[in-house]
Amino acid sequence: MASRTDAPTRREQILKEAARLFAERGFHGVGVDEIGAAVGISGPGLYRHFPGKDAMLAELLVGISGQLLTGARRRLAEADGIPVTRVLDSLIEGHIDFALDDRPLITLHDRELDRLRDSDRKLVRQLQRQYVELWVQVVREVYPGLTEPAARSAVHSVFGLLNSTPHLGRAGTLPGRGTTADLLHRMARGAFEAAGAE
Repeated sequence: MASRTDAPTRREQILKEAARLFAERGFHGVGVDEIGAAVGISGPGLYRHFPGKDAMLAELLVGISGQLLTGARRRLAEADGIPVTRVLDSLIEGHIDFALDDRPLITLHDRELDRLRDSDRKLVRQLQRQYVELWVQVVREVYPGLTEPAARSAVHSVFGLLNSTPHLGRAGTLPGRGTTADLLHRMARGAFEAAGAE
């Protein structure tokens, strides 16, 4: 997907609308004509960009897993000389951005991951494992008393908390984005503090 300041390409527009529609109605509840109409092109016109719906789903789910991992690696690379607690805050902020800005992808992952080809599903899982391990490394630096299994459980629990955003209600019914982000951040840090207190 495009960076937040770039105008999205047609391909990115298609993916965004496909994610929204798939999340709302399910993968099998959406046809290519509907996706095309959402971006102002004919359904068959989508085939200039994607071989079919399966390819869109794969690009969405593999893509977001790769973006999360790349973002976390970038944050770690930029962390030279920064206190490790600030590094953890940076990781949390990055995941909150995803959880608030890409809510349809969370729903899509929960409901449609099993529809991917085996190779794509394995790639998603591989990227996710690498992402988790980066977090585990940082969490154990902040809370050295945590065992590796306990840190991994804490990371998965925090992801569950942050990835609950699709269940918070419609975007217009939530407090402002900044308020919601601050709340999620405090709750994530509180969860890690509780895990580290053992």
